[in-house]
Amino acid sequence: MDTDASPPTKRVVRAVELLSRHPAERLSLARIVRATGMSRATAHAVLTQLTAEGWTVRDADGNYGLGLELVTVARRAEASFPLRRRALPALRELAAGHDVPVFLAEREADSILITEVVGDPSVPWIRAGRRLPKAPPLCREFIAWAPEPERRAWLDSAIPAHRERLAVVLDAIAERGYSVERLADDSRPMMDVLAALRNSPATDPLRQGLGALITDLITIDYLPDELGEHNAVVSIAAPITSAGGEVIASVVACPDTTLSKAGIHELAAATVAAAGTVAAGHLG
Repeated sequence: MDTDASPPTKRVVRAVELLSRHPAERLSLARIVRATGMSRATAHAVLTQLTAEGWTVRDADGNYGLGLELVTVARRAEASFPLRRRALPALRELAAGHDVPVFLAEREADSILITEVVGDPSVPWIRAGRRLPKAPPLCREFIAWAPEPERRAWLDSAIPAHRERLAVVLDAIAERGYSVERLADDSRPMMDVLAALRNSPATDPLRQGLGALITDLITIDYLPDELGEHNAVVSIAAPITSAGGEVIASVVACPDTTLSKAGIHELAAATVAAAGTVAAGHLG
């Protein structure tokens, strides 16, 4: 039984989300039915109404795509994310200068929302619109500078076995100015394979499988004395702060490869600088 507050609304959202993931395509009704789990009659009814409102279009072959009215709504909605517009030049410069995908993550109430992605990250969960819980061990760059009550509540919600390390990691992040997502040391060869596949299609089964596995192998940061000659780095994140010193967002570079200690420091410095540029532009 569907326990959602509004099943009809959920069906509309499913249809729009599916079409938004294929902006350059026209999807058949059969494909939409398979992907969303709706019945053919329900999918047809939803898409007929969306087309009548201009949110979708239907071509001569009966296939569906995004409509201009939805584009108009999306452009209006962008006004709700001014930081995203101001951040984009700095994100692009960081991505081009270091040949890495980059994304912007913004604080929204008790979660973190990915609002902009430049490039093509290898791990599957990094996409615009993805919401992440502000929960351990995620979002450390948002917590390292947080007031003590928020930091303590975050640590208390962690798995007990992780709390001691997380507390040390938060101190290290606050001192150096950025966080690092890493892999277990024996997983470095897998990271090199994933980096080599970055230019392959996102639908490549090998890339998808490795990306999901990489996500499962991510561990909790590097401490200064843990860096070696070759370090498996998924991402480096630097905070964007408000005038009052609150972390409101972060710039995240995703090398998805092995880096030397010097390579980590170089990319981290560039990521911190990009975050500083975004903060300065936002406050200005």
